[in-house]
Amino acid sequence: MNLDYLLFEQEIARLEAEIQALRETTTENSTSLSQQIKKLEEKSQALTKEIYAKLSVWESVQVARHPRRPYVLDYIPLLFTDFQELHGDRHFADDGAIVGGLAKFKNNTVMVIGHQKGRTTQEKIARNFGMPRPEGYRKAQRLMELAGKFGFPVITFIDTAGAYPGIDAEERNQSEAIAKSLQVMARLPVPIISIVTGEGGSGGALAIGVSDRIAMLQYSIYSVITPEGCASILWKDASHASIAAEAMGVSAAQIEKLGIIDAVLQEPIGGAHRDPEKTALTISEYLQKSLIELQKLSPGQLIQERQEKLLHLGSSL
Repeated sequence: MNLDYLLFEQEIARLEAEIQALRETTTENSTSLSQQIKKLEEKSQALTKEIYAKLSVWESVQVARHPRRPYVLDYIPLLFTDFQELHGDRHFADDGAIVGGLAKFKNNTVMVIGHQKGRTTQEKIARNFGMPRPEGYRKAQRLMELAGKFGFPVITFIDTAGAYPGIDAEERNQSEAIAKSLQVMARLPVPIISIVTGEGGSGGALAIGVSDRIAMLQYSIYSVITPEGCASILWKDASHASIAAEAMGVSAAQIEKLGIIDAVLQEPIGGAHRDPEKTALTISEYLQKSLIELQKLSPGQLIQERQEKLLHLGSSL
């Protein structure tokens, strides 16, 4: 089994391995091999398109968690210039699970905030697997309030399984930190745009997701609890996570039907990790369009419309 590919992608992995083997043996004059490679590439592309056209909800969950899926620190250099990271919550510590700072986007100074999971074992530990402690949310609050003071739009990237549930987080009042974040965002007098890029888990996601516009990447997920957590509660067995995912309706298409998000952003065939640059271009277009619309509104209108949007969530169900 190729670990860079998910379980349902193993046939694609086999074709890609065959293509790579042919590339390593081909020479400039081996026309027949080049033609064979081209045919295999077309077959792989068609197979990938076919598989991804009929993903189950649980398979979407796996894509959202793909180890090579781009994180906020991957998107920042593709979307922004002059990024200056800001650290610390001015109360306790700097939480690596939340990244934030000032940047330029299409000649606009913006505040960028997002979850960062980490890739290597050391990075994952340093970032706490993208699960923020209270100081992470208090850092986000500080940066949002700074943006509000100077009139900078806020752009957030959501990708977390949830807020960290450890004893130390509870001792420092995790629930209060999340609640305060909701309050700060609800009252912020500047445009707020959120993109769910991977997992949008529970209050850990919502704490930086109270926005004027919120979009999800096509294969991202958004839910009040992880499928494993839901299965553990309902069936006392996390192995029923796939059933829970289907019942919860965590996929982007299902969330859009509920009216909880404003848009689903299409990903390249095979997911964002196959072409981060193309994914970033799609995100950039959405951010630019949304900023143009939101910057026409006064601070008072922004706050009023944001709060009305929140109050009407689920009213059409």
